[in-house]
Order: sequence, then C-alpha cells, then structure tokens
Amino acid sequence: MSSSNRKPFFLWRHLNKLRWLVLSTVFAMLVILPYVHVYQNYVSAHAYDLLAPSEQRFYDLMQTLTEPLTDDPAEDLDAIKGNTWSGTFWGFKLSDPLAAAGQMAASLKVFGPFLLTALIPILATLLLGRFYCGWICPATFLYELNSNLAVWLQKLGVRTGHRHLDRRLKYVVLALGLVLSAATGAVLVAAIYPPAIIGREIYYAVALGGFGAGAVFFVGTLLFDLLVARRGFCRYLCPGGALYSLLGRYRLFRIQRIVENCNDCAKCNAVCEFGLDPLRDGFGQECNNCSACIAVCPTDAMTFRVRFTDQPDQGPGHLGRQYRKQHAGEGRS
Repeated sequence: MSSSNRKPFFLWRHLNKLRWLVLSTVFAMLVILPYVHVYQNYVSAHAYDLLAPSEQRFYDLMQTLTEPLTDDPAEDLDAIKGNTWSGTFWGFKLSDPLAAAGQMAASLKVFGPFLLTALIPILATLLLGRFYCGWICPATFLYELNSNLAVWLQKLGVRTGHRHLDRRLKYVVLALGLVLSAATGAVLVAAIYPPAIIGREIYYAVALGGFGAGAVFFVGTLLFDLLVARRGFCRYLCPGGALYSLLGRYRLFRIQRIVENCNDCAKCNAVCEFGLDPLRDGFGQECNNCSACIAVCPTDAMTFRVRFTDQPDQGPGHLGRQYRKQHAGEGRS
C-alpha cells in the first residue's frame, strides 16, 4: 500500500498542544482552588473587620473576581473542590485509582462508594492506557519542564542523568506501599505519589503559608530525573504509574507506526520521555499516549489505531535508506 493512502488524521499532530493546555489548566486549578477555599472561609466567618489589611485586600480581590459568577460564594464555589488525588466536580466525585487502592489496603476492606469514585478513571485507563500520567498528572507539567531544563544544561556542557534502571522497580514500590499501608492503617502510598504531594503542598503554601515535607521529597524526584535518569521517577519508582500501566496494558487506543511513511529518522525515539522505541513499534504498557512522537514525526508516520495489542516490529521504514537498500534489487528485476 502506498504512503499516500496511509495518512493519519490531521488533528493527531496537534494533540500534544492540547495536552499541554490540559496540563496547564489542571495545574492552574490546583493553584486557584486553595485561594477560593480561603476566601470561602472568610465569607463564612463574616469577620471582614477582623482580617488583617493584606487579608482584606485578598478578600476584596476575590469578591471582585467571583461576584459576576455567584451571589453565594460560601456555597456555590464548592462546585469544584479537592485535587487530582480526590475531588468533587459539580457534585460528581472522582478519585485517583491509587487513592481507592490505598484506602482499601489501609482499612483492609472495600468501601463501595469511594471505589465508585475511581470507576471512571479506571474505565478511561482501560480504554486509553496510562493517559493520566501524560494528560492529567500535575507532576507531569513540572517534570516535562524539568526535562527542558536538562536539555539546556546539556547545551551548556553540564552532564545530566541517562541511566537505565529496571522498569519493574515501580511495581515493587506499588506492592510495598500497599503492604505497608495495610500494616500501618495509613495510606502511605500518598506520601510518595507526586500528584497527591503537589495538591497537598500547594494547599499548604496558600492556606497555611508554608510547605511540608512532601515538597522536599518532590524536589528530590526532580533532582533524580535531572541527575540520575531522564524522567526516572515516573519510569522506575512511581506507584501510580505502576498501577496505571497495569490497568492500561490492554488499552484499546494505541499509537502505531505507519511503516510505509517512516523514514527511520528516530525523532520519535528521541522525544519519548519514557524511553520507549516507537521507531520499531515498541510502545508497550508504559506508553501514556502523550502524542509527542506524532507531533515530531516529519513524514506523518505515527497515528492512533484501535487495537488490544501493539503492532509487532514491522521492520525498517519504507522511506528509509535501509529499506530502499534491501529492496533495490527488486526494482531492477
């Protein structure tokens, strides 16, 4: 089949821009919601005259911003609350599957209503794979900026980490976290899970004026990525990443290579933050469908397909030198 008949849907190339918009929006919401919560407390307390001058200025600003939206901020601004660990959206509750798993482990029983709040993310993962890691996770927003910093440092001659560890380590971390949660009765996995940490630490910074120990841990993960392994925490240690990889192993929507369009430039491999091998159809359960490889491909050789398994290695790209060399004799015969 000729490459002219195998073009991906044109919008796929722009999905990475949409992904960054979603990540930015999620992160902005995590920053805004604590301010909204503080304002709601001030309104509910009916104590404007008792506020410090700086708090009164904050109150006046929030009142100006929210007045066009609601007449009862103490009640109506509760429409969206929480964070990416567990939150409420216009009365609809959603939770990270790891939050549900951690709660069940810590309590040693299944709490049906809480498990139901994780049902939609679980179903979405079964359909789209590890998409939460690439499209929703607020830590991804910071980790990818950290990857850009690593590129700048390399240009300045600073050596950054490129070690490769065993990807199965994160499954050990997940299992150990759940076992320790069961043993202690506390959801310990939340202490080392970046999306949960970021939600907590932003709230502490806004509402309480300082950071907790989780901020130190998260900075440690940034340094780990920078100095030890590119995107290393997500690849090798994240318990949530392990759970999402397991749930999304047989996802329905997958990025696939169009071998007829491929010129073997390997830009897809270079841009993949998870160290996968799109050039040789090596996506696997680690792929988070971020679409960066689609965006960077100069010959439109990447697309989305509906499959329960990855396409086996299709060999060299038909526009590449190796394929043309292998088939040069066939054209002359």
